Amino acid sequence: MDKKLKQFFVKSFVVLLIIHLGYFLYGYFKFEGIGKVNIYTEFYRFKFYDDVSISHFFISGLFLLFFLIFLIKNHSKKQYAFPNLLKIGGLLLLVSFFTFSFFVSYSFGLNAGLRSELSEKDFNKDKTVLNVLRPFLYGYTSYSSEKLFNPVNILYPKPYPVIEVVDSTLISGQYYSVEYNYYSIDTLKMLTTDLNKVSAATSTVLDSIGFGKKELLERIIKKNSIKDSTEIIYKGQRVNPDYDPNICIFIKNKALYKPVKGIPVEKQQYDAAVKRYKLLYKSKEDSLLYSFHQLDTLLKKYKIETYIVPKDLVKDVVYFKNHNTELLNTIRNDFDRKALTDKLDTLERLFYQPNYLHPSIMAIFFGVIGLVWLILFLIYILFNYKRKQV
Repeated sequence: MDKKLKQFFVKSFVVLLIIHLGYFLYGYFKFEGIGKVNIYTEFYRFKFYDDVSISHFFISGLFLLFFLIFLIKNHSKKQYAFPNLLKIGGLLLLVSFFTFSFFVSYSFGLNAGLRSELSEKDFNKDKTVLNVLRPFLYGYTSYSSEKLFNPVNILYPKPYPVIEVVDSTLISGQYYSVEYNYYSIDTLKMLTTDLNKVSAATSTVLDSIGFGKKELLERIIKKNSIKDSTEIIYKGQRVNPDYDPNICIFIKNKALYKPVKGIPVEKQQYDAAVKRYKLLYKSKEDSLLYSFHQLDTLLKKYKIETYIVPKDLVKDVVYFKNHNTELLNTIRNDFDRKALTDKLDTLERLFYQPNYLHPSIMAIFFGVIGLVWLILFLIYILFNYKRKQV
């Protein structure tokens, strides 16, 4: 390619980049805010009838018209070898792609508008608040669910995490007596060589937990090797969490509202359980009140309809914490739960699965690019060939 043709392509790409920047800024300022984000929200796809699509159609058409006129008029006289024609064809393909992808830059602008209002860091903070407060936010009928609220969900080691052991005893015929027992889950670390030696297994290390090697092996839940040591997770003492004054119904749930990306779910469940336990049993009521004020602010930020009054919710939580055996049949935590779930699901998708080029138009998009590129390339070759003949 000669120098003038190269300069022409450079100028063409500069013009295209300026138009893309314009669409990006348009998308950025067109974003309507997270309050209007709902489950149907998606980044832009070419719709053929709105302002973005109509302007896109005319701007793309005008650009290609003038591009083709100047290309044929000023740059189709020189004879090029086949390798150079391939290079020109490749550049024409890029021109076609950038000419029909202005709406993609518009989508990037919408994404930038979203992130300017709600950064990923702030989004994760909001999810963390919801994860800690999740057990306080169910509808009152959910608190009778043994699947959602049960001792096995207890995670914080003080009082203790527990494991359920079901023992059944045959009474007569097909009748069994079923007994549910709970044991604390404890951890022991010791050198692997010591564990493998019978003499070492009866040492003071095992004596200190109240049983020897044989009983320990029967109680093992899981073993993890860490360099030259072994971490043993085992059933400890028999406990009764249903009657422990340090375990209320709000401790018996480990579900997360929405996990934070990049952090193991188990760690998030544990950390949330620790914070929740401290709010209930270690901190003053002011800390719990502050957390519910955070919740109230969060719901209003996302434009979720809410009837929560933080002071009233604190009173209800404290009451049912102190009346552990009483059935929880009312709690003043009403808000639009479905709207919040839909909002979080949509924001999660917009942050981590944005779909700047919607799958429903992908085939049409690349088909148009391929067709336009073929027309441009064939026209250029035709005029180039005719002018060589002249």
